[in-house]
Parts: sequence; C-alpha cells; structure tokens
Amino acid sequence: MNRVLVIIPTYDERENVEPISKAVFSALPEAHVLFVDDHSPDGTGEVIDALIAREPRVHVIHRKEKNGLGRAYIAGFKWAIAEGYEFIFEMDADFSHNPNDLPRFLAAAREADCVVGSRYLNGIRIINWPLSRLILSKSAATYVRLVTGMPITDPTGGFKCFRRRVLASINLDQIQSNGYSFQIEMNHTVWMKGFRMVEIPIIFEDRRSGYSKMSSRIVREALFMVWKLAFRSGFRRHPPKGS
Repeated sequence: MNRVLVIIPTYDERENVEPISKAVFSALPEAHVLFVDDHSPDGTGEVIDALIAREPRVHVIHRKEKNGLGRAYIAGFKWAIAEGYEFIFEMDADFSHNPNDLPRFLAAAREADCVVGSRYLNGIRIINWPLSRLILSKSAATYVRLVTGMPITDPTGGFKCFRRRVLASINLDQIQSNGYSFQIEMNHTVWMKGFRMVEIPIIFEDRRSGYSKMSSRIVREALFMVWKLAFRSGFRRHPPKGS
C-alpha cells in the first residue's frame, strides 16, 4: 500500500496534538502523522514526544525557533520525500480542517497530482468566522486569480494533498513565502509545472482552541507575493505548453 503522511505544523497547540492525531488515525488508519513544532513555549513539543512513545505512527521535527508556516512545511516535505511517502498532506492542528475529509482527498489524489480543499467551490463553507475575515479571504482569492490567472477558487487554503512526484520536482529551497502566501506560491508553482490540480469542497470551521496566527504582516506578504509570482512566470495566464 502506498504510504500516506499528514504534516501538521504546530506552535502552542498542546491541547490539540493528541486529539488531532487520534482523529486522523480514525479517519485514515494507514496514515502517519508528522508534527513540525517550532519550539512551542507552551510545551507542545513535550506532549508530542510523549505521544510518540505510545504511537509509532506519530513523528516529529523539533525546530529551534518559530520560523514560519512555510519553513515548517518545507522541512516536512523534505522529510516526507526522504522517507518515501507517496501521498503527502498539509493540515492544521486546530480542527479547522476536518480529518474525516482525508479519505476523500486520498481518493481524489489517486487520479490527480495535487488536491486542494476549497472553502469556496460552489458556495462558501466557513463556520464561525467574523464577516471581516471572510471578506478578506474571499477577496484574496479573487485577487490571486485576477493577477495570476490561476484557476483555483481557494488559493490560500491549507488543506491539501500532494503526490510525491510533485514535491520531488520542485526546488523547495527556492520557495520564498513563509506566511499564508506560502499556499499561493506552492499552488502557483505546481500549476505552472503543468501538474493536474483538482479542488474538492470542504467545510472550514474556525479553531476549537488556541489562538490564530494571522497578522497584518502575513496579509502584506501575500499581497506582494502574488505580483512576484506573476513576474516570475512572465505574466503568463496559463502553464507553458509541454509542461
């Protein structure tokens, strides 16, 4: 059976790591979970270590400092490639992404190269967000599409699955983004390489515990990154022929 890895970055998520791992295994027993912890001051790393002692399907990368979402995922991708996983997921620790959706992602990924969970495909599926954040997120999605031409309804979403061959084809050290624009840059890179991307609808529920890591700096980074991506691709509105 092809190996499945769910990468979950953590920073101050001690209340969530054990419940989320149990939920992942309940939905997809063959999966492994890799936590990438940024030296959480609340002791998340110690909770993960205790969990690993009881559960061989759980793994961890301990990083020495808080270094951003993008760097956490890059570290996880490199680990997944080195360890031979075929289906590599991104997922949040806070239950905003429903682990019960994992089998749907996996089924779609068997026929595609990258599966993106969309909060906006055929309607809006977000629970417990303030209107201001919903408007910001939906506007960002429209902005990305207008500037780049990328046909993804939810380019900033962080629930997705990559085939190994996709990540292995990317020079991960050249990925520049580190906040939520990381999702935009990864999607654009995959799309420009001509890989088959599909979206599936998901319901996004705001976190059950902990606190949001969103900031104005992250928003600014995303705004500027979109133009960098357009420039990098020569302002193409579609992948190069033959890619």
